[in-house]
Amino acid sequence: MAGKPKLHYFNGRGRMESIRWLLAAAGVEFEEKFLESAEDLDRLRNDGSLMFQQVPMVEIDGMKLVQTRAILNYIASKYNLYGKDVKERALIDMYIEGMTDLNEMILLLPLTPPDQKDAKVALIKERTTNRYFPAFEKVLKSHGQDYLVGNRLSRADIQLVELLYEVEEVDPSLIANFPLLKALKTRISNLPAVKKFLQPGSQRKPPIDAKKLEEAKKIFKF
Repeated sequence: MAGKPKLHYFNGRGRMESIRWLLAAAGVEFEEKFLESAEDLDRLRNDGSLMFQQVPMVEIDGMKLVQTRAILNYIASKYNLYGKDVKERALIDMYIEGMTDLNEMILLLPLTPPDQKDAKVALIKERTTNRYFPAFEKVLKSHGQDYLVGNRLSRADIQLVELLYEVEEVDPSLIANFPLLKALKTRISNLPAVKKFLQPGSQRKPPIDAKKLEEAKKIFKF
């Protein structure tokens, strides 16, 4: 029997957090091997574990997978969270690309110079309320179903709910005018595997703080 997936990254959200969410929602237990120094990252590079010299890296099913999207695609396919046919998969991919655009803005917010932070937050709020949330609200309204694609749980639902939580950390009022998104968040959050992941003490990571940011800077040398 194959062992648990092993996640190699630093002890923070970053680009690994969506992978944690997807594994947790699929009910898959996983281990984490945290990078604590630049030397830890160099060791992975030097032993050939990182094809492109970068993490995230996930050991799963005898493979050492890198590149976040490739890892997410594999997990979604393996655990039946990627639609029933090529058309559903195309929709899921399209929705996730949109989510990624907004998620990237939030992910990079801690790296924004202080004198630019207010403008960046204002842009995130504007794009959230005028571009991204209306698009997903419209999808749910258009088919009147509980999930974004095919009326069954997919990675699109899980990754959207992850994004909803992140947006609420920026400004909890931004979701107020989107009742279908609020309902989706409640519905997905109450799934037993997701509910467990949202509990204190789980492998879900908190928002990055100044201490974690400095730790990441030392490990990744940026």
